[in-house]
Amino acid sequence: MTENTELIESPLGKGISAFTNVKAFVDAQRMAKAISESNIVPQNYQHNIPNCLVAMEMANRIGISPIMVMQNLDIIQGKPSWRSSFIIAALNSCGRFTPLRFEWSGEKTSDDFGCRAIAKDLADGSKVIGTKINWTMVKAEGWLDKKGSKWATMPELMFQYRAAAFFGRLYAPDILTGMHSVEENMDISSPSMKQSMIEMNHADLKEYYESHNFILEDVDREHIERIIEEKEALSFDKAMKVLKSKIEKR
Repeated sequence: MTENTELIESPLGKGISAFTNVKAFVDAQRMAKAISESNIVPQNYQHNIPNCLVAMEMANRIGISPIMVMQNLDIIQGKPSWRSSFIIAALNSCGRFTPLRFEWSGEKTSDDFGCRAIAKDLADGSKVIGTKINWTMVKAEGWLDKKGSKWATMPELMFQYRAAAFFGRLYAPDILTGMHSVEENMDISSPSMKQSMIEMNHADLKEYYESHNFILEDVDREHIERIIEEKEALSFDKAMKVLKSKIEKR
């Protein structure tokens, strides 16, 4: 029974990295290949052995199933990001704290309104208090003003997600492995993102679109598709001009 549990949590053996030695790496590649051929893993991992290897390595580091990592790790503008629901679940099941609770304070109409994540340390029973997230912080960081921001439509959920992420980085950074949540990376992304897309060459932009398509919001997907079409049209016009110039020189 113990061996089966360890296989579920850590395919290579508890605490063993795929990069420990050549044998471990070869074994990990075989496992990653099998996983990558499944059509029920997220698209980012299908037929992508390197991504599966990374997911397996991260699973080994934090002691969970690689499939759970794949299902809860998104790529936001090239940055690996944990889903907030996973962060809360991981903190609640890590065995260090009591389940997270959220302590609200301030009037709902005031900038001081917000919450912090709290729990008890199971080792000594002390209260563990996370950073308070309030409207003052949200507005100062510009999270509310971003197009498509969920802060405007579901603020209480976003407060709790952000409070949990801050709690995790303070008291369990090994579980988050230094990464931000999906919502954080969407909020802290560069405001010049759309301009940078315009400046990207056609091949790089198409690669970005294909690798991020499944997590893009409709408005961003349409924006990128429009830029790609414009770049393709410009590329065609340029090619025709070059061809016409060559013909005229003959």
